Amino acid sequence: MLTVDQLGALRSTLQAWRASGHSVAFVPTMGNLHEGHHSLIRLARERADRVVASVFVNPTQFGPNEDFGRYPRTPEADADGLRAAGCDLLWRPSVETMYPYGAQRTVQVAVPTVTETLEGAHRPGHFDGVATVVARLFNQVRPDVAVFGRKDYQQLAVIRYLVRDLAFPIEIVAAPTRRDADGLAMSSRNQYLSEAERARAPQIHRTLQWVREAVQTGQGREAVEAEAARRLTDAGFEVDYAVLRRPDLTLPEAGDADDGERVALIAARLGRTRLIDNLEFAA
Repeated sequence: MLTVDQLGALRSTLQAWRASGHSVAFVPTMGNLHEGHHSLIRLARERADRVVASVFVNPTQFGPNEDFGRYPRTPEADADGLRAAGCDLLWRPSVETMYPYGAQRTVQVAVPTVTETLEGAHRPGHFDGVATVVARLFNQVRPDVAVFGRKDYQQLAVIRYLVRDLAFPIEIVAAPTRRDADGLAMSSRNQYLSEAERARAPQIHRTLQWVREAVQTGQGREAVEAEAARRLTDAGFEVDYAVLRRPDLTLPEAGDADDGERVALIAARLGRTRLIDNLEFAA
């Protein structure tokens, strides 16, 4: 695996690959990688001749109460895991390379509508930072395919909106959420859970499964959301949201009787750790 931190080296390598007729798949990350990230690399490997991953802790997506400096950085372990998963090139730009005028003076990309609810409401400005850095990474790598995990469901919706609206010639592939044996979605944040919190954390997935069952047996959205929040609160969570939406994150209409797709989404805190998860299903 080649590791580069200069834009010129990245572009010359990619140009050589394309001149040889190779397609390129891309997996953007913020590092501190785990098996969930490695599964994205393996999926990307199936979709293109060459795989590029980026590791960049993006300052523009951290809010005022979120500590950019404390985000875990594990560069050696990240490189080892990417290499073993089949990555061809690791792109590790500096903040100065990504934001040559500084993070506070950068051109920003804002995605309307889909960013205004759920995570967007609880983390103002977060998705502007995500859209801004992903647009830059897409311009730098110019992949044919980009792979994102379904666990960050709203982020995936933001990226799809961005790609369509700005006409990036990129296929967005959504990868299934990887889970531990007890159902907890794999996340870099799980390492911050105490032993007792880790034992309670799978209640999020169990609640999502209950929401699916309740909806499919005809219970109404508002009652289901209220009961989901109650179950999580009783289990010791501080709930930011526990909601039912259509795949585009709009509200199902009152009295909806269609057989369309639904997604249940949860964000909740255990102690100082904020966890998110979702579950897609047929109504």
